[in-house]
Amino acid sequence: MPEIAARAHLQTLIPVIERALETAATRWEQVDGVAVTKGPGLIGCLLVGVNLAQAIAWARKLPVIGVSHLAAHVFAAQLEEPDVRPPVLGLVVSGGHSDLIRWQEDGSIRVVGRTIDDAAGEAFDKGARILGLPFPGGPAIDALAAQGDPRAVRFPRPRAPGLDFSFSGVKTALLYEVRKRTSISDQARADLAASYQEAIVDALLQRVEAAQAADPAPTIVIGGGVARNRRLRAGAPWEQGASRHPGPGVVHRQCGHDRRRRLDRVGAARPGSGAFRRRPEPRIRLVR
Repeated sequence: MPEIAARAHLQTLIPVIERALETAATRWEQVDGVAVTKGPGLIGCLLVGVNLAQAIAWARKLPVIGVSHLAAHVFAAQLEEPDVRPPVLGLVVSGGHSDLIRWQEDGSIRVVGRTIDDAAGEAFDKGARILGLPFPGGPAIDALAAQGDPRAVRFPRPRAPGLDFSFSGVKTALLYEVRKRTSISDQARADLAASYQEAIVDALLQRVEAAQAADPAPTIVIGGGVARNRRLRAGAPWEQGASRHPGPGVVHRQCGHDRRRRLDRVGAARPGSGAFRRRPEPRIRLVR
């Protein structure tokens, strides 16, 4: 899988960059710097991205700005709501990450919780495969779960020390539940999808609420592809009213369906506009 991902980056990065410039109505002559993900992530993908960024920067005599993948999800909130300021509690949930992050008042980023095995998106993908659903599993389970009963099967809620996540156990529980059935009707499959989704979302929201209770932040940001999940959005504390989550005054929900709009605004951003606050890094050290 890492090799496939790296090859996909080789094939798509240049078209994506060209499309971003075209969408933002920006010429290369107007670009003041090259920002690139320096980690965390798959090392092959990082190598492809960093080498392309350095090549562009060298050819056009531009500075290179190394960006943390996880921090970028949190900072992206400012593209939608420019007034967002730290302290911020961020939940980054995707196929490769399930992380709780604090963007602190001094501008630093601190990871306070992360998965110790599968990420939430990975759990959705594996669960979809067990249920015979297509890839990517997150949208497939989300769609099918809308027709099911989330209380039909009580899957275990993943537990891990502190604010960490763990999703391998609930995936195994789904596998055993499917194996013990001689046949699965369409309604039973929908019930399994809804119950499985409920367990994953519960685990995510429990950690958000625990982190917020321990150190309240005025803003909560959700980033990553799993943030598009409708059950996660509907069950989030800020959707239940102030009585359940009294702290946040400003809440930003960064979701997958906003990606095109964010691309427009990222493409038009300039280092001098306030969107970029990192100093240029002439040499980037890859971080796992």
